[in-house]
Amino acid sequence: MILRLTTLSLLILYPIAWFAPLMRAGLLPMFGLSEISVITGLQSLWGSDVILALLVTFFAIFAPYLKTIGLALVQWDLLDPRAQPVLHVLGKLAMADIFLIALYITIAKGIGYVTIETGWGLYMFSACILASIALGLLTERHLRSDPGQ
Repeated sequence: MILRLTTLSLLILYPIAWFAPLMRAGLLPMFGLSEISVITGLQSLWGSDVILALLVTFFAIFAPYLKTIGLALVQWDLLDPRAQPVLHVLGKLAMADIFLIALYITIAKGIGYVTIETGWGLYMFSACILASIALGLLTERHLRSDPGQ
């Protein structure tokens, strides 16, 4: 039951993580820093590059959320456990987003005129993704140990 409730809690935590500040960025520290979240980043992308915005929206929003919904359905016996490999792929796609954010921060910090500070939302979003992967593995282990499900 704890596994199920933890998985369902991710359905609440993901939207919070999407709006939480991933980083604060600005041109030189003296000009102030703007907070950037998954949602504000997506809003900016939609205005400049629609194809990239579609990819990032899928990686940051749909892949982790669909994986979590699928995992909950498997745990509540509403989806066949044979769907687990697809859920693993969705989890890996969601991790690609964390890699991209980390890469952008690293590149931007290498530029002398830009100031970037990571925000608590980056850690929360990363924790949600990692918790989802761990819950997927625990669910798979539980299903193997209890073949009656």
